[in-house]
Amino acid sequence: MRKLTAIFPIILVALFALGACNGTSAKQNEEEPVNNTKDPKKTYAVEITRDFFLTRILDYTKGQENMKYLGDKPAIIDFWASWCGPCRIASPILEELAREYDGKIYVYKVNTQTEQQIAAELGIQSIPTFIFFPMNGKPFATAGIAQTPEETKKMFKEIIEKELLKEGK
Repeated sequence: MRKLTAIFPIILVALFALGACNGTSAKQNEEEPVNNTKDPKKTYAVEITRDFFLTRILDYTKGQENMKYLGDKPAIIDFWASWCGPCRIASPILEELAREYDGKIYVYKVNTQTEQQIAAELGIQSIPTFIFFPMNGKPFATAGIAQTPEETKKMFKEIIEKELLKEGK
């Protein structure tokens, strides 16, 4: 019992420090994410929360008749989880495409482990699931990736150019 009393203040300080880190992280997620910078060290595909989705992408809580894409550029939303193998394959491809199409589209990521509510509300049943938001027209979704990373990238590029940017039509 004496050893426990001696290390209790250390445990308390460690828990406080962890809580402070979590509080900072949560606060950063509530703020507007940094998006599409020219710095190669920065992430171009931006992690977002349900609140960001509702205020900046689509507020699906207002009913079907009021659903309108709120963004100023086409977007891809990647619903993923860290334990998902296909998600880990798609992630660097989307990051590369976010850099390539910088200024033309947004690439957002929703971690289904931390944002379970939005995944449930949108009926995300398998991951990775990608929702595409063109500026005009209805959003559409696809689940999974192609057989190879090269085919997956080709698939995304075709959707971006033909559906999101309306090139080639």
